[in-house]
Amino acid sequence: MNSDAAVKALAALAQPSRLAIFRLLVRAGRTGLYAGQIGEALGLPPATLSFHLKELSHAGLIAGQQEGRNVLYQVQFPQMNDLIGFLVEHCCEGDAQGCDVPTSACAPAGRKARA
Repeated sequence: MNSDAAVKALAALAQPSRLAIFRLLVRAGRTGLYAGQIGEALGLPPATLSFHLKELSHAGLIAGQQEGRNVLYQVQFPQMNDLIGFLVEHCCEGDAQGCDVPTSACAPAGRKARA
């Protein structure tokens, strides 16, 4: 992940409703949730929810899949993991134990952390 993509993802998450949507979808896992379920769980009106889902989608953090009249939203876990990896890529100069970051978090997606 590059700096521009990280800024775009972080900007999308830097709003309370979008952060709540993202965290709700993370908890739902790969199963995802329909837009109506997200709106109901968070008490967001459809127009507001649609705006926030669009912002998260444009940042690449979630994706929607049309299923009949409904849209199923899921977290894009590879992008989420790339963002986490980008944020901690050089933590404590590669010594994850020095800053209490889990070793797995210090390994950018696709690479193993150094022991």
